[in-house]
Amino acid sequence: MNDTILSVLIFTALALAAIGAVKRIGLWRQGRADATSMSMGELIASLAKVPRRYGVDLHHVVARDRYMANTHVATGGGFVAAALLMVVVYGFGIDSAWLGVLLLLASGAMFGGALFVRRRRLDPPARLSRGPWMRLPKSLLVFSASLFVMSLSLVLPEGVGGMISGGILGLVLVAGIGWGLLEMIVGMTGGGSRITGPMKHAFAGALHLAFHRRPARFSTRDSAGIRDSALLPLDLTNPEAPLGVGKPSDFNWRQLLGFDACVQCGRCEAVCPAFAAGQPLNPKKLIQDMVVGMAGGSDATYAGSPYPGDEPRRAPGQHGGGPQQTIVGASPHARPAAQAVDSDSQTVASGPIQIKAAPGAAGEATDGDKLIHEFKVLVEPETLWACTTCRACVEECPMMIEHVDAIVDMRRYMTLEQGATPGKGVEVLDNLIATDNPGGFALEARLHWAADLDLPRIAELQAAREAARDPRPVEALLWLGDGAFDMRNQRTLRAFVQVLRAARVDFAILGAEERDSGDVARRLGDEATFQSLATRNIATLSKYRFARIITCDPHSFHVLGREYAAFGGDYLVNHHTSYMNELLAAGRLSLDATRLATLGAVTWHDPCYLGRYNGEFEAPRSLLAALGLEVREMQRSGFRSRCCGGGGGAPVTDIPGKQRIPDMRMGDVRETGAEVVAVGCPQCTAMLEGVVAPAGEAEPQVLDLAELMARALVLEASTQGLAASTTQPTDAEVAA
Repeated sequence: MNDTILSVLIFTALALAAIGAVKRIGLWRQGRADATSMSMGELIASLAKVPRRYGVDLHHVVARDRYMANTHVATGGGFVAAALLMVVVYGFGIDSAWLGVLLLLASGAMFGGALFVRRRRLDPPARLSRGPWMRLPKSLLVFSASLFVMSLSLVLPEGVGGMISGGILGLVLVAGIGWGLLEMIVGMTGGGSRITGPMKHAFAGALHLAFHRRPARFSTRDSAGIRDSALLPLDLTNPEAPLGVGKPSDFNWRQLLGFDACVQCGRCEAVCPAFAAGQPLNPKKLIQDMVVGMAGGSDATYAGSPYPGDEPRRAPGQHGGGPQQTIVGASPHARPAAQAVDSDSQTVASGPIQIKAAPGAAGEATDGDKLIHEFKVLVEPETLWACTTCRACVEECPMMIEHVDAIVDMRRYMTLEQGATPGKGVEVLDNLIATDNPGGFALEARLHWAADLDLPRIAELQAAREAARDPRPVEALLWLGDGAFDMRNQRTLRAFVQVLRAARVDFAILGAEERDSGDVARRLGDEATFQSLATRNIATLSKYRFARIITCDPHSFHVLGREYAAFGGDYLVNHHTSYMNELLAAGRLSLDATRLATLGAVTWHDPCYLGRYNGEFEAPRSLLAALGLEVREMQRSGFRSRCCGGGGGAPVTDIPGKQRIPDMRMGDVRETGAEVVAVGCPQCTAMLEGVVAPAGEAEPQVLDLAELMARALVLEASTQGLAASTTQPTDAEVAA
């Protein structure tokens, strides 16, 4: 009798899971379709990749937390194995002692993992969501313990086994299994943030691995995955294509699938610089808001950390929306219902979120002067503008969700459709449109700092070589970047030129032909200006012969090397730290480490667009080792380096918080006791040098690696004249 009840419960749970799966798939299909439809063969091939992507790529991220990695393997693996065996044994009635032993092992492993889940939930880290998730240990323990005891009946003598599976004890065990199953399965059918079980995450997570929007991030048997971090371009030639994401249904369906895979572990929250600074961004909450918008409803049941800030409008329960509702309203106040445009199920409006009451419901507004809204907006605009696009959240996400892509997509809509770029962002974009650089300078002014250096222009150099029938390309094209307009960064450029000349590098510059790379325009959401700059820069570069591009700016390095390829610009691009390391390894540079003996200890700050975006962590450290410096690593270094706060247009949008991101980073530096922080990015230099030291403390000196290399150079007699004109001014001379 109890076996029959258990069989019914199993198939009921499977039916509920199937219903939930169909419902979730329907929600994802609200998003934009791919440009080309997927064939059945491609679908099967994608699903076949899940085991490897889970076991290798996803688990590589999960394993950074050993405790939870082992817990996840025991609990999740045990549940999957136990569930499959349970269907075979109790669902289809295939009775076997061997199957009973396997079921005992699976449920036992799950029970052991559940004990660790319970231990973690007794005093959970602040980043973990509470609410329904707090019931998870009980569900896991009751299910696994009940199944374990029930499975004993399969391996013990028939009389003893009958006592376990029959009577009151058997009924209690069946109830425990059924309760655990329903707790884990029912979350599949929940909408918005009403998650009451892990199966929604597991189902969406597995499919997200299969149909990830960036398949290049995953390894194969033949190659490792790459840091596929280039933003995907908008199709500006298609008048039907949306300019960014204005409502949840504007996201690609794969993105909606990714949002639904979020398990609310809060790893993204723990590493987000904006969240730590008290700015109104929490990447975990943002993803959950997208789930709310996709399914329709409110964030009232969200039980994690809210967006920082004391304003009541940021508290859970104040936001909501639907798949056809504008994500970011134009005003924090509700509009009259008469201004709304009706649809079958909800009001479509730009501005406050307005959810229409069900027909005939009490209190339904019919007068045009009354308000029918329930929520103001799904996301506040300052939440999106607080992001520095550092990708720390993406790096830490065990489900490999692309938070930055989603944020930039929504910024594109705000900038291109609403014209709602905040702070000095509008001025920067206007300057880029009018003068091809964010500062509004004449392009010729890019070289004022180098008037005494006689830097070779590639146009003149190539013309001279063509006249001499010399087919050689220039060895390296030096991309100066817009740091060339900044007096502090000019010192870095002079130092790097000194290094290039000491190594006898055949290099040249574009001069006044160089425009902004378009990085800041793209991150601010102005895809049109970015594509204009990109296509014109590519046209300029196509006129010249060069082996590679080198630059001191990681943002230009990333855009030129990763994002121009989508528009036909395929170049070998090196950051100056990796290029100097290459020159050193080739024996083209000689260093005297004793010249830096008085500097003291040094710590290296990993720029986001060099490290997390492009995976270059070793070259800068190799240079510091070659310079003979004592290097003290910060706790947040390498792929977990804390952002300086200078990326993503953050300095110009200037969203306030409780503290400044660069202040926190210099706090990390001071904790090491280092006298110097070595950098490799103009934005990092500007942000970190702008920090005021606490009273009574000396602020560590900020020096670019090119400056350190230039100080340690041993010049041959034949290169001393060339390098002399690029010698760096002393600190006293700069101060004067």
